[in-house]
Amino acid sequence: MEAALEAVRRDQFGKNEAGRLRQAGRIPAVLYGEARAAEPIAVDPKALMQILRSKGGVNTLIALNVQGGDEARVLVKEFQVDPVHHRLLHADFYRVAMDKLLRVAVPVQLVGEARGVKTEGGIMDFVHREVQIECLPGDIPPQITIDVSELGLHDGVRVRDLPVSPTWKTVSEADMLIVHVVPPKVEAEPAPAEEAAAATATTPAAPAEPEVIKKGKVEKPEDEKA
Repeated sequence: MEAALEAVRRDQFGKNEAGRLRQAGRIPAVLYGEARAAEPIAVDPKALMQILRSKGGVNTLIALNVQGGDEARVLVKEFQVDPVHHRLLHADFYRVAMDKLLRVAVPVQLVGEARGVKTEGGIMDFVHREVQIECLPGDIPPQITIDVSELGLHDGVRVRDLPVSPTWKTVSEADMLIVHVVPPKVEAEPAPAEEAAAATATTPAAPAEPEVIKKGKVEKPEDEKA
């Protein structure tokens, strides 16, 4: 899966410049590549978000057209999102060579209803939702699909159980458990002595203090720091 994205070069930096870019409908970004210096660019956040929300997500191969005629095949390396407004703030891309193998994390998708859940009262435990694979940039699958219909109680799927593909191979540990069907948890009934102790307790428990969660700052990219 491939998408196209336009970019422009930028030669001004800092917090004020980042704000000006966003007002103009772009966000600061950096293009990295082998044996090449990092290149400051700017891209349309709406177009990039559409790519990130597509089926391929961060593994979508992008034809990045940089103003001035330079075109590169890239993948998204990192991106930052405003935690309040959920807007893109910054993105990093890295060039890929179409003839060189790379390693990426691919999401796992489950299909079907497990027999162990449907008829045996079990619970589906989705342990690992991504698998590391090795392939060429043009062969990155959007996801790895596992049919769990035949899984009974205590059955599971490990990396070694995945089908063999002619275009990619798994590099995660072969014994890594991806999904299995487990029995439901049964809560033990309180013993009679415990029930009596609870009934005769005269001192009410102190109310729990609310947990204070500190919201961390969104790390700003280097070109936005004053």
